[in-house]
Amino acid sequence: MTNRLANETSPYLLQHKDNPVDWYPWGEEALSRARNEDRPIMLSVGYSACHWCHVMERESFEDEATASIMNEHFINIKVDREERPDIDSIYMSAVQALTRGGGWPMTVFMTPDGAPFYGGTYFPPAPRHGLPSFQQLLVSLADAYENRRDEILKSADSVREYLQAATGAAIPKSETLETEILDNAARSLLFQLDRRSGGFGGAPKFPQTMNLEVLLRHHHRTGDEAAISGVELTLRKMADGGIYDHLGGGFARYSVDAHWLVPHFEKMLYDNALLSRIYLETFQATGDPFYRHVAEETLDYVLRDMTSPEGGFYSAEDADSEGEEGKFYVWTPDEIKDVLDPEDAELAMRFWDVTERGNFEGKNILNVPRPPEAVAAEFGLSEAELWNLIVEIRAKLFKRREERVRPARDEKILAAWNGLMLRSLALAARVTGRADYREAAERNAAFILEKLKSDGRLRRSYKDGRARFNGYLEDYAMVADGLVALYEATFEARWLSAAGNLCDATNDLFWDEERGTFYDTPTDHETLITRPRDVYDNAAPSGTSVAADVLLRLALLLDRDDYRVRAETVLEGLSGGMEKLPSAFGRLLAALDFHLSRPKEVAVVGGPEAEDTKTLLGVIFDRYLPNKVVAGRSSDGGAASFIIPLLADRPMRDGRATAYVCEGYACQSPTTDPEELRRQLTGS
Repeated sequence: MTNRLANETSPYLLQHKDNPVDWYPWGEEALSRARNEDRPIMLSVGYSACHWCHVMERESFEDEATASIMNEHFINIKVDREERPDIDSIYMSAVQALTRGGGWPMTVFMTPDGAPFYGGTYFPPAPRHGLPSFQQLLVSLADAYENRRDEILKSADSVREYLQAATGAAIPKSETLETEILDNAARSLLFQLDRRSGGFGGAPKFPQTMNLEVLLRHHHRTGDEAAISGVELTLRKMADGGIYDHLGGGFARYSVDAHWLVPHFEKMLYDNALLSRIYLETFQATGDPFYRHVAEETLDYVLRDMTSPEGGFYSAEDADSEGEEGKFYVWTPDEIKDVLDPEDAELAMRFWDVTERGNFEGKNILNVPRPPEAVAAEFGLSEAELWNLIVEIRAKLFKRREERVRPARDEKILAAWNGLMLRSLALAARVTGRADYREAAERNAAFILEKLKSDGRLRRSYKDGRARFNGYLEDYAMVADGLVALYEATFEARWLSAAGNLCDATNDLFWDEERGTFYDTPTDHETLITRPRDVYDNAAPSGTSVAADVLLRLALLLDRDDYRVRAETVLEGLSGGMEKLPSAFGRLLAALDFHLSRPKEVAVVGGPEAEDTKTLLGVIFDRYLPNKVVAGRSSDGGAASFIIPLLADRPMRDGRATAYVCEGYACQSPTTDPEELRRQLTGS
């Protein structure tokens, strides 16, 4: 018999619909029953691609005896953290306060009014490593709630007070918003840089793309070679490591070691959106085609394997297939030899380090530990000959791998993560000139605005024709961010207009004038134990950081000074955080860099398909110029001139595509000459 989760759309919740546990989704039905029956709540939070979530399900939630204890003593609620980041954020803060650790699966025990009194992550079916068995924990907490209620309520009140204080607390401000904050952040990040393998810190190692952007911007602003070297070292080591899928493209979520070899095999949409963008930007900064190649392979993976027929992007692919972590991705020498002729097999195994011993549980994660030129020399090949062979070999191995049982795919479509991918695809369309990227971005934007909006409001999640849950701050901000990038890739004013409407809604729904801050949930959201406000940039940027960034750019494009003032308030309010803990504010530091620079305002007037227009646009987008906004229209003007003041009174000169570059309320001479435009943009 299925439980109540059978009516949900979340693949994670549906994975649990046949458990003997009497699961509820989060909602008033479960909360009312807990209050009416005076029973504690057992909240379990995870996501579909989470390996240890699957383990705990197999060991405990599918076990009849464990389920019996849960059903007798608790109201059991299952939450997909990706659908409900508000619930996840609140109760993860509680678990971290209670245990000084966190992660998923997250297990929280709380009173009927939602106040946590005990929490943790994974609990085993039998006692080990200092952890009680899950059954022991259930029995102990049920007894405590029944017979030592005063202790439980005291603990719950303490955690409640902590959560409310934490979300309401203001971070001390810096005295001034100066470039010194940016310089100190770069120095701090370079100090943390792993100079052998790239990245920051040790194992487990996450990509931390936003902190790489801080270094990339620092190099652009100051010319500091250490900064660009740190970015390049990290991006090359990741792309050569096992965290990168050398056959299908795309990155896993993180590496369990410090050298990027053994990934946690799940692939997340947000990681691949952020990583493809930093690789594109590093290509712009260096001109090295290696970075463009990795970015394109990553985006091609998303278009091939993570795109719905309607144009939305799916959330994730699992780490497991056939019950084994990484089984889809690893190889043995015999499997390689079964696909390739002997000479190609020998080359492939040397190139990707495939051995009899293996590097992962007796099998091999493909990686590139040797410089390609060394492998080429070893086999008497030129580098060009090597790459031609590797392309052919890879295609054969990829075809064979496609015959395997694929990892499960989480096919819910999240507004925020689609906004991140939309921005990356739109940038790629301009940088590479690939029409398929532009078309995919346009389809995605149309999908979001048509399918993820309901009753005039943006929704969080879409699956099986249903758009659900209030959009959060990150949804509004990231979709607006993606739409601005799409406008710059197409110059279709409707995308910019939609971005402005979302920013107006962001200010109406999420801004608290008294505190001078954004909250993560809208003003009319359900009442929770506290109103969440997560300002830190973690694996994905915070809604606050993206909102500040997109408001600054739209302030220039739409001449909205109120947007600029709102963004400045955010930057000032979090200036102390950027100063004291820069690694937690990577995206906000990028917004600060934009704010403190003198952003270039570039207008291009000319036929969109004309060669002279394309040449000028190539000058604008073929180099790394992070602090700019770009507007464009055809010679006949149209609606864009009314929506975008930057385009007003900007005629073509001598019938040729013309660029106008302005900076700090002063404009340079309009030009039709690509080299003159380059000089105006770069100062050299």
